[in-house]
Amino acid sequence: MNTEHFKQKLEAEKARLEEELAAMGGRNSEVAGDWEARPDDTIQTESREDVADKFEDYEERSATNRNLEFRLKEVTDALGKLAAGTYGTCEISGEPIEEDRLEANPAARTCKKHLSDLGGSN
Repeated sequence: MNTEHFKQKLEAEKARLEEELAAMGGRNSEVAGDWEARPDDTIQTESREDVADKFEDYEERSATNRNLEFRLKEVTDALGKLAAGTYGTCEISGEPIEEDRLEANPAARTCKKHLSDLGGSN
């Protein structure tokens, strides 16, 4: 398996995710590795409707932020496995993860057989 290929894919995805997270808010300086969404400051808050729109926007940004953070953790964990020499090994069976599965999801934690055993997007 060409682990350098997967490393490049994971690093590119990590950079993209961090860029998206930064655009939605920024890092929480009080919690390492934690990102937080911030409301869109372009929404004017002159009326009740504007306040409601700003709140709704913030809720949507927060939900998107959580999904991006979760994916970033998966990607970071996969990069850690590459560094440790354990990348591409199913967390359930210890067998190699199929290369086409890793091509589709370089941060995959399981082989196809155990795809649904961990929950989440593994």
